[in-house]
Amino acid sequence: MSEEGLKKRKISTKQKEEEPQDSKDSKDSRNTASSNVNEPEFDIDSAALLQYLKILWIPLLLSFGIFIYVNPSTLTDIASFWIGTTDEWRPSAPETFTADVKKKEAVVEAFKHAWRAYERDAMGDDEYHPISQKGTNLTDAGGIGYTVIDSIDSMLIMGLHDDYARAREWVATKLSFDQDASFNTFETTIRVLGGLLSAYELSGHDKIYLDRAIELADRILPAFDTPSGLPLPSINLGKKVGIPDLDIPYLVSTAEVSTLQLEFRYLSYLTGADVYWETVERVMQTIKENRRPHALASIFMHVETGQFFPSAIRLGSRGDSYYEYLLKQYIQTNQTEDVYRQMYDAAMASVQQHLISHSPYTRMTYTSELLPEQHEDGRISWRKVPKQDHLVCFFGGSLMLGATITGASSSVSIPPQQAEFLENGERDWHTGTELIRTCVDTHDTLTGLSPEIAYFRIPSDGSMAMFHKSGVPSDWYIKGASPGEEAPYDARYILRPETVESLFIAYRLTGDIRYRQWGWQIFQSIETHCKVETGGYASIMNVDEVPSRKEDKMETFLMSETLKYLYLLFDDASVLPLDKYVFNTEAHPLPIFTPHIQTGFSWT
Repeated sequence: MSEEGLKKRKISTKQKEEEPQDSKDSKDSRNTASSNVNEPEFDIDSAALLQYLKILWIPLLLSFGIFIYVNPSTLTDIASFWIGTTDEWRPSAPETFTADVKKKEAVVEAFKHAWRAYERDAMGDDEYHPISQKGTNLTDAGGIGYTVIDSIDSMLIMGLHDDYARAREWVATKLSFDQDASFNTFETTIRVLGGLLSAYELSGHDKIYLDRAIELADRILPAFDTPSGLPLPSINLGKKVGIPDLDIPYLVSTAEVSTLQLEFRYLSYLTGADVYWETVERVMQTIKENRRPHALASIFMHVETGQFFPSAIRLGSRGDSYYEYLLKQYIQTNQTEDVYRQMYDAAMASVQQHLISHSPYTRMTYTSELLPEQHEDGRISWRKVPKQDHLVCFFGGSLMLGATITGASSSVSIPPQQAEFLENGERDWHTGTELIRTCVDTHDTLTGLSPEIAYFRIPSDGSMAMFHKSGVPSDWYIKGASPGEEAPYDARYILRPETVESLFIAYRLTGDIRYRQWGWQIFQSIETHCKVETGGYASIMNVDEVPSRKEDKMETFLMSETLKYLYLLFDDASVLPLDKYVFNTEAHPLPIFTPHIQTGFSWT
């Protein structure tokens, strides 16, 4: 693999137009040669031919030597491919972690282009539609400022003081949670409660944010009033009543119920109110008591019994942040709650055994899904599917971070040395670095952006012929994305942050400049293909189509996550250091602290 990581397939229109004639000429030559195989027309002096070949070897060897001199990583990459080694232990050039001011400022300009368009057209609305230049709310009753609150800490981090002042004024004078409507419990917690708590921390403890966070948390708590303690998926904030999913009334998403803990625990720490901590910790206790022997979590749980419901096991949607928060809960309380370390280590061992896969040709590392299949005798078996959501791309950075915490006997250096890791740490560090490479390689599209879902080829596909014929990547593809046909949902890029999140973490842990290089390439692709000239950024319908077709929606996580992680990737490493802060799943940084509360579950 090249140092840049991306095996570019981006071919200019001009090049495409020129290729057919060259290809035709080549093909004609090959056909002519083939047709004359049995009809030699010339006598060949074999001795002279041998002499010419000897002469040709000299410039060929010189060219090869120059190439290796200029690209020293190529030789080791080839060796790594064939003998199974990697370069994560290769010493890096010393890195000072100073800010790349030019690139950092470019990200700030992108944030301003997004935020100021939203402020102009839709201030206070939950969502923004940049093409039609209007906002919408998540309910008919009104919104709760999803975009505003999700963006405030980014403004504080980027030093956008005037924009921040106007956003704070809106929170102080216009924000209302007294809405007689249904809001998603999980999204409201990670985006709004998390955003308020992060704004409180980064603003120097501005009381307006803590007061609003307390009010919101009190309105969310009734969602947890179930026999198992697992929260219902929605909450009526005005009536303070939990609401089940009408389509699956007894089921809740595992990721959603287990990704509320950082926010409520920090609020408990700030206020001294144990109810916030105990409520979300009961969820974790229920999960632990009902875990399967393999320690992996199905994506649905039964809200009455607290048991796992036979459903897919994956690191993508409805499963992802369960694993993320096992590690982050251990980090948040200064590594004092060993139960989360134990749960995390057990889960990672099982992930490595059952979900980590390797493609057959270029040996890309990716995560598979396990789908349950029930037989007539009642027995359940599991079918492995080579499918990876873009959401999974958080996992590479998470594994690397976890390796330095639960996989090391003491603190590790930057970059870490192999001898500093325990066996599980070395395993997870290696897998994490390889997963990041894979996620970067799924940006090998005409736009340079990654699809929502990638499928990986397996030997039984017999699909190498397709690769040679079409020129698509040999080991992965977008399902149903045939040339000339309407692109499926899988082909979209909706401004997701997961790859750049991992790049940020990996850079902070290693100082390896390639992570910045990859992040910059992704940022440039967003600028080229997602930017709306009148303001804002839009999702695109097909990452393999140029010019891109835009969808009229700008996700709130563009400003809260994608641009924030890109900014921090290029900023000085002293800003929000990983040993002082833990980021919630919406990229809202919360401080690491030693807890004041001692509960039976956490301290067993």
